[in-house]
Formats: sequence, structure tokens, C-alpha cells
Amino acid sequence: MNRYPIWKYAIIVIALVVGVLYTLPNFFGEAPAVQVSSVKVAVKVDSGTKTRVEEALKAVGIAADLVTLDGTSIKARFGDNETQLKAKDAIQKALIPDPANPAYVVALNLLPRSPVWLAAVRAFPMFLGLDLRGGVHFMLQVDMQAALTKKAESLTGDIRTSLREKNVRHSGINRNAQTIEIGFRDVATLDAAKAVIQDQFTDLQTVDAQDGTDYKLTASIKPEAARRVQNQALKQNITTLHNRINELGVNEPVIQQQGLDRIVVELPGVQDTAKAKDILGRTATLEVRMVDESGEARAAESGTAAVPFGAERFLERSGQPVIVKKQVILTGENLTDAQPGFDSQTQEAVVNLTLDAKGARIFRDVTRESIGKRMAIVLFEKGKGEVVTAPVIRSEISGGRVQISGRMTSVEANDTALLLRAGSLAAPMEIIEETTIGPSLGAENIAKGFHSVAWGFCAVAIFMCLYYVLFGIFSSVSLAVNLLLLVAVLSMLQATLTLPGMAAMALVLGMAIDANVLINERVREELRNGASAQAAIHAGYDRAWATILDSNVTTLIAGLALLAFGSGPVRGFAVVHCLGILTSMFSGVFFSRGLVNLWYGRQNKLKSVSIGTVWRPESGTQVKSN
Repeated sequence: MNRYPIWKYAIIVIALVVGVLYTLPNFFGEAPAVQVSSVKVAVKVDSGTKTRVEEALKAVGIAADLVTLDGTSIKARFGDNETQLKAKDAIQKALIPDPANPAYVVALNLLPRSPVWLAAVRAFPMFLGLDLRGGVHFMLQVDMQAALTKKAESLTGDIRTSLREKNVRHSGINRNAQTIEIGFRDVATLDAAKAVIQDQFTDLQTVDAQDGTDYKLTASIKPEAARRVQNQALKQNITTLHNRINELGVNEPVIQQQGLDRIVVELPGVQDTAKAKDILGRTATLEVRMVDESGEARAAESGTAAVPFGAERFLERSGQPVIVKKQVILTGENLTDAQPGFDSQTQEAVVNLTLDAKGARIFRDVTRESIGKRMAIVLFEKGKGEVVTAPVIRSEISGGRVQISGRMTSVEANDTALLLRAGSLAAPMEIIEETTIGPSLGAENIAKGFHSVAWGFCAVAIFMCLYYVLFGIFSSVSLAVNLLLLVAVLSMLQATLTLPGMAAMALVLGMAIDANVLINERVREELRNGASAQAAIHAGYDRAWATILDSNVTTLIAGLALLAFGSGPVRGFAVVHCLGILTSMFSGVFFSRGLVNLWYGRQNKLKSVSIGTVWRPESGTQVKSN
């Protein structure tokens, strides 16, 4: 009656092994480390960079505990802080020969001390949030009106070009804030212009009115199009911030949208607020120039002559020098979009650019006069320019759509598009909230959170053992397994643990024991009704299951609502809360019954069970069940 088949015990053993395996990394602590990442997306961090780091450390006699290539960064772990500082200096000298023009950022960091065999099975500790590790918190307000104004300015030029191509005469086009006003002499011309706008500019809505003897057509951005422009500006700003924060070497930064026009940036472990603000507010500009292909320029590229007058020397991503004319043809203001793609004929990876009306007109004229020549796209960051690409102009390019190709891989095309699209902010931002949390306060928060969970667990376990005796011990062991599995799942998901998350853990302990209380009381009730010990255990678990399921499902619905509609700390609380409910159903019912079956299931002539005092109100007596 109360026996589990072998496969159920196998599930329990597997769950325990996985739980222990993925919880272990959280107990090893953190070690000082050095992290190497690229300053720009164009600079790759790969196995070759890792080899250079290892050689730099070997040259100064420093032995790293571990050197790993993790995604787009290299992390070297050391035994103490003194070795960490020496290693940072050695790596900086090897990778950054010119401090004025760094290609990499070498930052101090903390890495888990987990053994290599745990890392090999992808067992990593949870990340600590800002309130536990310390760092800086920014709330950024995006100027959405500026984004809409910029869009209206771009549409103004596009409308002017379209009316000229359709030979529709007007008496002037002016932008007034976020609306576009066009004057006409007669109704027929106004109707023709309205037809052009409705056909080619679906994001605009128009209103016409008489202005004295003339007529005026007012075009404005539709509400749904305005929301689309604002969302795109917000996403581009978030992408740009991600690229810039790579320079700080922050482990697991939080950059997320909050509301319709705000961005929250949390940088755990960063204490230099001024440096962080400088990185977040940095601007990047994009320029299109012609490559100087004269004999003097060719000699300057090889280093045998000086750069000609009216030209500048820049480096491509490959390190090849390019002599570029100083005259700027287009800037990033004329670029509206850049997306990776594939050429329909050659199937090669390309980058598709979209220009506004002014940029399309200039680009058409320049490409018509410069067929066979090279055009360089230069990205400037912190006053330093880099040639992203320098393709050869094959034919006149009109229509505002430009395709860049040249033996690029799909990854290179994606990186180039990202550089062009997210080199600068789509809309200006302002820091409206700033908070700095010191590492000592974070350590204090960790200690307090750990103590709250530990003492809460001990208090619950003592009460259960005193009140339910052996069944209380089973319940306490199940509660410990619940905590083990919850930490393991959070570690497997690489979740970020915050103070609200720790509060949710303490709450989950109190809620998880409810299932065992219901089961134990059901068993007592069956014993009071005169059922045999084995029958009481069986009926207690079966009849309590429906109540446990109902209570947990309703609580889970509330947690999912917090997860769906909450933000920031509320979502962190909701994640731990929902996962804790799922693990508690497994440990409180499935695992605890496995313990009871293992202890009592094989006793065919079981007379009593150790579940404390069973009261029999009808007779006014009490019986010790054990």
C-alpha cells in the first residue's frame, strides 16, 4: 500500500544529486580576477587574445588559477588581491601598447572559486544583485519628444523630395515642432500632394485648411507610428548602453526598460560613479568620406610618406591603414537604419543601409560621380576614428537604400550593422535618479538575508519535530530538500539574487511546510477515526493532495501576476516565489512520502506511527500514536 516503485526512488535520487551539484558553487565564495573585454564591438576577443593573456602572465611569473574565454570576455582568476593587481598591469602592457587608443578594457572583477569540474558541467553560482554586492544604480529618462522631432525632420526632407519627383508645386514646406506644414496656391495641387503623402507616407495623417487666399496642408505622425518610433528609440538606446557598459567590465549588468520612457541601469561591483556616468553619456558619430587613392596616399598607407594635405589616416578593423579625405559627405544623422542581410544574387552577407531624403540625394550625386572609387564609413568614439568598412562604388545608388558587401561573414555583417545602427543614442537621455551602494553594505545585507533564512528554517524545523515527532523530522528533511532544490534551480537559471529574492526564500519556507502540516493532520484524523496505521498514512497523503494542489495553484496565480505586471524588485521576488511553490510541491508531497514509505512501507504489521499526540475529542482522551 505504502511502497514506491524503484523508478520513483530513482527520480528522488537524481533530483537530490542534481540539487547538490548545482547548489555547491554557491558555497565556494569569490576570488579576485581580471576581466578582459573589447572597447568596441569591432574588436574581437577570441582564443588568440586568450593566448596573449596567458603569455603575458607567464612572462612576469604569475600563475593564474584559471583562465577562461567566456563569450566576449576573458577572465583570469587569482589567489589574492596583490597577484590580481600585478596581473592587471602585465595584461594591460601586453594588450594596450598605446594607452591613448585602447582596443581592450582590462578591469578588476570577482569570480566564483568553484572547482573546474563544476564549471565543466555548467554549475555556476547565482549572481548577486546590486543590493547584495554593491554598485551603482541609474534611472535614465529618454526624451521621446526629441525622437519624434527628429523623425518629423527626416520626413520633412522625404516629402520635399517626393513632391519634387512627382512635379507637385508648393509654396513652402516647414516643420513646426512635430508637424509638417505645406503651402499651396490652389486646391488641385493640394489634392495631388495629399495623394502623394497618403500613398508614400503611411505613418502620416493630414489635415487641410484654407490660409487666406492660399491653402495649407498639415501632416502629423499617427499615434501608432509615434509609439513605434518611441519604442525603436528606446530599444536602440538600450542596445547602445549595452555596448558602452562592456567597457566597464561589469559582470551581469542590468539594463531594462521601465515604463514607456525610462531605462534602469544597475552595475553591480562598480563604485566609480563618475566613470559610469561618463560611459553612459558618451556620444559616437558616424561619417561617410571618400578614400584618398592618390599616389601620395598609397605611399602614406605603407608608411613611406607623410599623409597628404586635406586627408587623415585611420585604421580598419583588420589593422590595415586607410587614408581618408577630410571632407565629410554624410553623417550618422542621415542614416535611419542598418540591418544585416544576404545578397539575392551572390548569397553573400551584406549590410543594408537606409538614408533619409537629404542623405539619399547626396549619396546619389556622389556615387554617380565616383564609380570605381572607394568610400569609407568612419565611426568616431571618444575622439578616435575607425574605418568600419571601405567598399568600392560599383554604380550610382539612388532611392536612399545602400548595400555594403565585400566578403563578409554573417557575424561580421551583423557586427557592422550594429556599429552603424547603435553607434550613438537615438534620443537624448537624462539621469533622473542615482544611487550608490557600498560593498560593505552589500556584505551586511548578505549576512542578514542568510541569517533570516537560516533562523526561519531552524524555527520551523524545531516546531515540526516537537509537534509531529518522527513525521516532523520527515517534514523538516523535506523542507531542507525544498531549499536545496530552489537554490539549485536559481543557479541553473543563472538568476540574480536580490534582497527581495531572499525575502521570498524565507516566505517559501513558511508556505512549503503547510503541505506537510495538512498531510500530518490528515493522518492524525484517520487514526482518530480508527483506521490502521498503514491505511491512515495512505489516506492522509491521498486526501491532502487535492487541498495542497488548490492552495498552491492559487498562490502560484498571484505570483505569476506579480511576475507579469511587476518590475524591478517585485519581479525578483515573484521569480523566487513561483519557483519555490513548484519545488515545495515536489519536496512536500513526492519526496516526503518517499521517506515515509521507505521507513514504514515494508512493515506489514505496523501497529502505530510516530506522529505525536492523537486527540480523540469524543471520548475526551488522548493516545500516544507512537
